[in-house]
Amino acid sequence: MVIVTGITGQLGYDVALELEKRGEDFIATSRKEIDLNDEKSIKTFIKSHQPSAVIHCAAYTAVDKAESEAEQALMVNGMATRYIAEACRDIDAKLLYPSTDYVFGGDGHIPYEINDEKNPCNVYGRSKLLGEDSVRALIRNHFIVRISWVFGLNGKNFVKTMLNLANKNKKLRVVCDQIGSPTYTKDLAPLLVDMIHTEKFGTYHATNEGFCSWAEFAKEIFKQAKKNVEVEEILTVDYPTPARRPFNSRLSKNSLDEAGFNRLPTWQDALKRYLVELKA
Repeated sequence: MVIVTGITGQLGYDVALELEKRGEDFIATSRKEIDLNDEKSIKTFIKSHQPSAVIHCAAYTAVDKAESEAEQALMVNGMATRYIAEACRDIDAKLLYPSTDYVFGGDGHIPYEINDEKNPCNVYGRSKLLGEDSVRALIRNHFIVRISWVFGLNGKNFVKTMLNLANKNKKLRVVCDQIGSPTYTKDLAPLLVDMIHTEKFGTYHATNEGFCSWAEFAKEIFKQAKKNVEVEEILTVDYPTPARRPFNSRLSKNSLDEAGFNRLPTWQDALKRYLVELKA
């Protein structure tokens, strides 16, 4: 049996759908079942259900808000993950922890390898790195999967934001000097479920194939959605946010290749299928 946390989020939602599609025995949880601020709630729930694996999708993901709510971000992404890792270790369950490109410094132009130096540039990145460190230190049977620029059916994301703005604007200013890879949760979910049925423990990078800037991503969204919107490319310095963003979010997928896992489709292909899903 598998426990999935964060069912109300984009990734948890699609992981639960994937498990359901495969006819697997699972429990999907939200804040109602597990209070991530409460060590006892976390450990009691996991130990009482004795899962073979936990896919811990629940997270504090409000990147800008985290700057003023550092304690909460570090609690949910760091300490709660520690408690889950301890519970999984105690019952010999596998743990899969989705992490983020934000654990890196975001400099340069070369895709990050899994063991490159970590240097988060904001509170959110530090909180997810704290979670990673706990998982690595506490439990051998773990998978850490770093992802970036996530979009899915359930919840807010860049694609939905752009489509909403396109209904009211004919011209939008979008940052062009942050480069990364979009990740479609419906493509990612099967990979995560495949992973927990293996013993190929370790750290991975998994995003849809190809790199783009946010501006290029926006242009492709409008092109595929047939929206007549002009995108003005601007620099990060012209669009200040409370949390600093990495310029380089490129992640190398060599880790997937070496373990024999399939890479995800291109982000353009993922976007095409996602837009169909949104319409449906």
